[in-house]
Amino acid sequence: MKKDKLKSAIMKVALGYTVEEVTEEYDAKEGELKLIRRKETKKDVPPDLKAVKLLLDEGAADYAAMSDEELEKEKQRLLKMLKEE
Repeated sequence: MKKDKLKSAIMKVALGYTVEEVTEEYDAKEGELKLIRRKETKKDVPPDLKAVKLLLDEGAADYAAMSDEELEKEKQRLLKMLKEE
C-alpha cells in the first residue's frame, strides 16, 4: 500500500499539478474577527523531469516482466490517471 501511494505521488509530480491557495485577511473590531479580504489563486506546478526519470527507471524492470494483458491493464490505468489530471 505504501509503495502504491509513493508511486502515485511521484506520478503526480512527474505530470505536474495545480494547487489552490486561499489567503484571508482579518480585522479585530470590538473583540471579534471580521473577514476583510479573501483571495483565491491557482498555481500550476510544472512537471518534474527527475520524477519522470525515477518512474521510468523504476518501471522498466516491472514492464519487461509483464504479460501483454498486464501491460494493457497498466496502459488503461495510466490513461485514466492522465485524464483525471
